[in-house]
Amino acid sequence: MHSIYDLVVHRNPGEDEFHQAVREVLDSLGPVIARHPEYADARVIERICEPERQIIFRVPWVDDSGRVEINRGFRVEFNSALGPYKGGLRFHPSVYLGIVKFLGFEQVFKNALTGMPIGGGKGGSDFDPKGRSDAEVMRFCQSFMTELYRHIGEYTDVPAGDIGVGGREIGYLFGQYKRITNRYESGVLTGKGIGWGGSAVRKEATGYGTAFFVQEMLRERGESLDGKKVVVSGSGNVAIYAVEKVHELGGTVVACSDSAGYVVDEAGVDVALLKEVKEVERARISEYAERRSGASYFAGGSIWDVPCDVALPCATENELDETAARTLVAQGCTVVAEGANMPTTPAGVATFVDAGVLFAPGKAANAGGVATSALEMQQNASRDSWTHDHAETRLAEIMAGIHARCAEAADDYGRPGDYVLGANVSGFIRVADAMLAMGVV
Repeated sequence: MHSIYDLVVHRNPGEDEFHQAVREVLDSLGPVIARHPEYADARVIERICEPERQIIFRVPWVDDSGRVEINRGFRVEFNSALGPYKGGLRFHPSVYLGIVKFLGFEQVFKNALTGMPIGGGKGGSDFDPKGRSDAEVMRFCQSFMTELYRHIGEYTDVPAGDIGVGGREIGYLFGQYKRITNRYESGVLTGKGIGWGGSAVRKEATGYGTAFFVQEMLRERGESLDGKKVVVSGSGNVAIYAVEKVHELGGTVVACSDSAGYVVDEAGVDVALLKEVKEVERARISEYAERRSGASYFAGGSIWDVPCDVALPCATENELDETAARTLVAQGCTVVAEGANMPTTPAGVATFVDAGVLFAPGKAANAGGVATSALEMQQNASRDSWTHDHAETRLAEIMAGIHARCAEAADDYGRPGDYVLGANVSGFIRVADAMLAMGVV
């Protein structure tokens, strides 16, 4: 495995996030290769680590003052062994090829774990929608899709949203795709509005799915979320709906955050107020504390200093390091589930595993979003629309299935309760078997 990792680093210099994601998976695969030497003979691991296609393009657009702006667009189509490439678009200044490849690599295994017929990919741009007018966002999205459209399709590659890409952006992107192609191809993008091909529960799915996965882990121990004190980092889409579902399942979320600081609300975060502040007003989390009696705001600092039973990192990659992990363990945290993509550093993960904390990696715990995207694709293919209750029931079933696959793989390889190994092994085997069946392609 070391030689494969060294080759990945050599061929992808400077892409630290991608290297980290690859290493985390490779560290789990030794026992799999020992049992299945055919994977090594066919060099399946090396092929999985190399994207099938990497697309980089210029995105010129004009801002409201008439100034020409230039951003860079990406789409990495990583692996299509199980189905069309599926994964979100991220609009954020931090986006570069290494971030997109890390996210795409994770997406391959995450999508495999859902049991749905979807491959893995990811894309985005270093464009920052914050502070931009709706007209500027529209012009950027139209320029972005003018290049991207030739690379996607419902049987080829189906993007969705991610950080910086919500319903507004998906609408502009879909409108431009329809305009260029002269086709109402609903299945080409997911995360659409309910009234024009979207699925109920898509907005809530990642956060809900994370809470459902925690429920399954606790159930395995004969416990539940009832009475548990929970901390959720972030206050975006994933975090908000993780808070909402945790409360419905009996837990109490006592803290959430944004990039400027965090709030502590021991009575339980008021979801309606949080939605008003973050979704409607797009304001800072400090506004929540100003309007909520008993809530306190802390500028900067670490939300992981707040004592809790369950921690849900739902903000961004590598936000929870070894120091924070040690603090959580010392204060009695027993469950951690990643609502974001790779939010825990390798040293942080090791700290939790060594301490016996139940730890769910993002490729398992946050797979609810892409699972519901696949459900949206099903509805589009059949020209159907499901009720909210039906879509949520299917999501809960899929998350229970993901948990079962992870737990069974961990048991099978002699590491019961190791969800990191279970997720990596289960996802890898499903993709690897499909790749073997298709030959050297």
